[in-house]
Amino acid sequence: MSELEPTTTVTAVPDLPAEDFRPVAEQLNRALSAAVRPNPVRVAISESQGLPCAEEVVAEQALPGFDQAAVDGYAVRSVDVRTAGEEPVQLPVVGEIQAGSRQPRRLQPGQAVRVATGAPLPTLADAVVPTAFTDGHQANVTVQRAVPSAGYVRRTGEDVQIGDVAVRAGDTIGSAQVGLLAAVGRSKVLVYPRPRVSIISVGDELVDVDRTPSVGQVYDVNSYALAAAARDAGAEVSRVGIVPLDPKRLRETVEGRLLMSEVVVVAGGAGGTTGNEVYAALSDLGDLDVRRIAMHPGSVQGFGKLGPDSVPTFLLPANPMSALVVFEVMIRPLIRAARGTKNPHRRAVDARLLSPVASTAGRKGFLRGQLLRDETNGEYLVQPLGTSGAHLLASLAEANCLINVEEELTELPAGEQVKVTFLAQRA
Repeated sequence: MSELEPTTTVTAVPDLPAEDFRPVAEQLNRALSAAVRPNPVRVAISESQGLPCAEEVVAEQALPGFDQAAVDGYAVRSVDVRTAGEEPVQLPVVGEIQAGSRQPRRLQPGQAVRVATGAPLPTLADAVVPTAFTDGHQANVTVQRAVPSAGYVRRTGEDVQIGDVAVRAGDTIGSAQVGLLAAVGRSKVLVYPRPRVSIISVGDELVDVDRTPSVGQVYDVNSYALAAAARDAGAEVSRVGIVPLDPKRLRETVEGRLLMSEVVVVAGGAGGTTGNEVYAALSDLGDLDVRRIAMHPGSVQGFGKLGPDSVPTFLLPANPMSALVVFEVMIRPLIRAARGTKNPHRRAVDARLLSPVASTAGRKGFLRGQLLRDETNGEYLVQPLGTSGAHLLASLAEANCLINVEEELTELPAGEQVKVTFLAQRA
């Protein structure tokens, strides 16, 4: 697409009456329906942590692979020590086996072999007498307590047998799964990678944080804040940074990111003259819709599926507070859905307001709040933070929840029950 002619006028967001605002639920459903899970890739198990498994890992060897001592002690035939609880039994110690030993050893009736934890049992031994049940002598050991057959022994296949499913498809791989994969001899595993999200900030007034703004310039907050939010949602993030409001350059940048992303986010791309120019530069890349959504903050926003792969693309307000709320409401669930999460939404609870709140008529409010717990009765309480202004980023940094106020409500008194959505908790 060539640069716009000076006479070209594009109106991305018509001046719609409130009743024509698109409901939040409808916009969210549009976004979620566009979620695409990345194709599986095979990675080293050391790189698989936190990723959903994309295959059923079937054990090709038993775990443990041989009968082994579960404690330090003496390998014996249980029948030879069955009377040790009545009177001590003395057995000659005919050798010692350390963990990792590959030398086969055979136990004769009436004998004992000293073994370390994890050592393979000698042939004919079916139990281990812990050192604490003996006098600990190395030549002739006195056993003071009987042990049953298989006592203090990890049997072959006790943990996993050949043909068992060690890790199921869809399981999120954690430290235990990594350990199990290693234990069954898998060095690589097929996983669904994190969705790739590209974050772009648009605006000639923006400067990066390592520069000093001149008059009329502001720091690029959005690309940093949104990149952090995307990582928190479980994405692999590319923070593209600042792109000047040049239609050709913006289009080229977005086209390039569409080829290597599952989600593209353009901050500063919705609302006002800048939003119109961004829309004009990108609209013929696919189905891009910019309009007012019945929510606040962040009512003006854009969403579409761009490029040959119909990549979900969002145009967000330039205001960092509004951009973060739109991300939380619309984009985070899409990222979670693209990761295969069954319920992509944050946990929500009912809480009682500690102070009154005001909301905008006809729009669903997402107001900043501090969620508390009454220690006497376990009731959730919520303290609204700041005002309803969209620009108060500092109060969002203090918030641990969003207070949801339905469209038909404009004021809620203290003591009213409201629905609140948890945000990420501080460590």
